[in-house]
Amino acid sequence: MRELARPRFAIIGATGAVGRQLLRLIESRQVPIELASLAASERSAGNGLHFRGAPHRVQALDTLDFSGIDIAFFSAGSSVSREHARRAAAQGALVIDNTNAFRMEADTPLVVPQVNASALAQRPASGIVANPDCSTIAVVRLLQPVHAVSALRSVIACTYQAASGAGLTGLQELEQSSREVLDGLPAGAEPIHNRFAAPLGFNAVPHIDVMLPDGFTLEEQKMRQEARKILGLPALHVSATCVRVPVRNCHSAAVYVRCTHPLSVAQLATLWRESPEVQVYESGAFPTPRELGSSDLVHVGRIRVDPEDGCAFWFWVVSDNLLVGAALNAVQIVEKLVQDRAFDRWSAQAERAAA
Repeated sequence: MRELARPRFAIIGATGAVGRQLLRLIESRQVPIELASLAASERSAGNGLHFRGAPHRVQALDTLDFSGIDIAFFSAGSSVSREHARRAAAQGALVIDNTNAFRMEADTPLVVPQVNASALAQRPASGIVANPDCSTIAVVRLLQPVHAVSALRSVIACTYQAASGAGLTGLQELEQSSREVLDGLPAGAEPIHNRFAAPLGFNAVPHIDVMLPDGFTLEEQKMRQEARKILGLPALHVSATCVRVPVRNCHSAAVYVRCTHPLSVAQLATLWRESPEVQVYESGAFPTPRELGSSDLVHVGRIRVDPEDGCAFWFWVVSDNLLVGAALNAVQIVEKLVQDRAFDRWSAQAERAAA
């Protein structure tokens, strides 16, 4: 077989917050893949974006032919993925989906490369690889090295999630909502909360995504189900409360973990220092969303052992939800596939070269 050209990629939802980050990361990290197409809704079609010094026009997704595309990043919402991702996979593209549409499907791996890269050993039956929820990614990256030395028994997480988790419109609404508090609402006006369950400015809203019959939200269910699937621990006890907070970017979480054997603060810090792309804060230090801004790392601090249970401990984690929790994880999936020459074996490109 002749030497294959670089895999060709498309971004669906290219004009959104995560789509723009995907494009920036592929360029800045010099990922050896070539741009085939940028696509978005009919409303965004025609917009211009730059990649590797060249302008590119965004086209409408409905008319996009995936037969010449090897990798299709989907980041335009679950409804768009449900409508178009399987079409893309059927036409030969490997879909990297950043929505909740396929995460729990049996034929679709849910991948965090630092945790379960082995799930990429063969092309999935669905032709789709799912990117986990933004809060789940950072938490499981810290749980996996712990489980390797002391088996996990229980995980309880309280997340504090930024407005950017609701996209560019979420950021706009946070600004409007904050201004309403600072300037005061006109007489008779109602506070804005189209993207959030309650006004977010100077507030904390314990309601992310839809409310389920059992009183948990879909966001909380995602963390339970996704952590189990990624870690390969279907019986692990996981429970969460997810709160939207008036922070522009970076999700935070306070996590309580029980294991089978005691671990000291020093042991935990060493485990995480030795983990890829983790920054550890010791001696009571801690990261905050405001000081991090934008970061490719998982930041962990406030590490402390429960004084009444030596097998249990707390930690505080902060990560950039648009990078670590979305675009960077998706790009690292592709970097792993390119490194392992997976596209030489089972991509649409390989099929075309063999023809």
